[in-house]
Amino acid sequence: MSNTPSVIDTLKARFDPQAAKGMNETFQFLISDADDYYLQIEDGTLDIQQGEHDDPSVTLSTDSATLKGVLKGELNGMQAFMSGRLKASGNVMLATKLSQLFP
Repeated sequence: MSNTPSVIDTLKARFDPQAAKGMNETFQFLISDADDYYLQIEDGTLDIQQGEHDDPSVTLSTDSATLKGVLKGELNGMQAFMSGRLKASGNVMLATKLSQLFP
């Protein structure tokens, strides 16, 4: 996906450090038609890396169009999950915090 970097930049711009206070989690994004990324959140800080993390807290698998839609608020994350367009493994409940971390 040619606009994966723009989606990642969107995440950086929307990150809410206050919502991440006291949190120490890793969100892995496996993107079927683009590069994979993981987000490391440690007590109010965000670090985004390309590739796969050894031990993520939660792994989200999707395609670039679905990810972009969810992040832009054009697609409801729960609906994407229920329809199978977004899959989650690990601490699935942690995925529900993404909307608080990136309002």
